[in-house]
Amino acid sequence: MPHFCRMFLILVVTMFLAGCLALPIKDPYSYSSAVGQGGGTPFASYGEGRITAVRVWETNNNYYYYYYYYNYNSNNYISGFQLRYGNTWSPVFGNEVGEKQEMDLFNDEAIVEVSGKYNPADYICYLVLTTNMGRTLSAGMPNQVSFNFYPSNMGNELRILSGRFNGAGITSIGAHWGFVDMEGAGNSTLGTALETVTPIY
Repeated sequence: MPHFCRMFLILVVTMFLAGCLALPIKDPYSYSSAVGQGGGTPFASYGEGRITAVRVWETNNNYYYYYYYYNYNSNNYISGFQLRYGNTWSPVFGNEVGEKQEMDLFNDEAIVEVSGKYNPADYICYLVLTTNMGRTLSAGMPNQVSFNFYPSNMGNELRILSGRFNGAGITSIGAHWGFVDMEGAGNSTLGTALETVTPIY
């Protein structure tokens, strides 16, 4: 093979490999491990398409108790939540008890961070959902241990919230992130949700 042919072949292969390395790697999925005490029934939200709205219920058990002097105690926690996928609301996970907070997302708006606080002995105390437009929905009281969930990959957004709840409220919560193809199929989270909550031992 003539020298110039070998050089041309090497140049083509090099450019091809460089192009492959420059392509963005889209990992379609990541998971922020659940926090919280974790007792009760497992859940995982599911639906078709992008999350377009969210509802969160918070229980406010504020009371005074007497121990040498009067003191104020706040025992707020997240009692339940609901996500809307496209135009369809998911089931309510937990309970529709207490004060409801609700936020509708704009077109091209997505939830990109889930944060808050939890009591290791019982419930999720505080929940904040933040969008790529900087808007937030918050519910509960910022007490106890902090957590902060966000996707591992750029361009991903919240697809599923999972965890456990009992008769009073949400005892644990985790976040599943992914890429939503708004022009194609395969946007249902049902399969992942079923894998998340089953089998139950």
